Amino acid sequence: MSQADDTAGNRRDFLYYATAGTGAVAVGAAVWPLVNQMNPSADVQALASIRVDVSAVEPGTQLTVKWLGKPVFIRRRTEEEIADGRAVDLSELPDPNAENANLADGTPALDENRTLDEAGEWLVMMGVCTHLGCVPLGDAGDFGGWFCPCHGSHYDTAGRIRRGPAPTNLPVPRAEFVDETTILLG
Repeated sequence: MSQADDTAGNRRDFLYYATAGTGAVAVGAAVWPLVNQMNPSADVQALASIRVDVSAVEPGTQLTVKWLGKPVFIRRRTEEEIADGRAVDLSELPDPNAENANLADGTPALDENRTLDEAGEWLVMMGVCTHLGCVPLGDAGDFGGWFCPCHGSHYDTAGRIRRGPAPTNLPVPRAEFVDETTILLG
């Protein structure tokens, strides 16, 4: 093999690598705008978490807020509602899972695993029926909680499905108290 053949081979290898590198950069430059457009817009990112003032919510009432385009029920339960929720045997529930984003998957649907505080006074849930996405009515149904009139799902005072076609309990989103009167959703 002569010096001229070896130089031609090195030159050819360099041209292959340079062409492949340039092609990779061009493909990356063409694809990046397509990928970047899938990122959420600034207004959506701003609503990824919200603070809700619950200082005006009295026991036995609820506040409904819109978060991520869906209603969220924030209920301040009475002692009677807490007692009713805690008296339910897990074997009576169609969905035995807490459906609480603040707890590990598979956590049992005990009343205390569905509430925001240890006393069980504050219940925060997505207000969308798990059957077909309707919005259930509060203080209704056979169990004193929520009732979805569209197809007849009944939820108890802890937002757990008790009767009807809904397959799961109303989900509890990520939420926490940031002070005594403000809940952070998200």
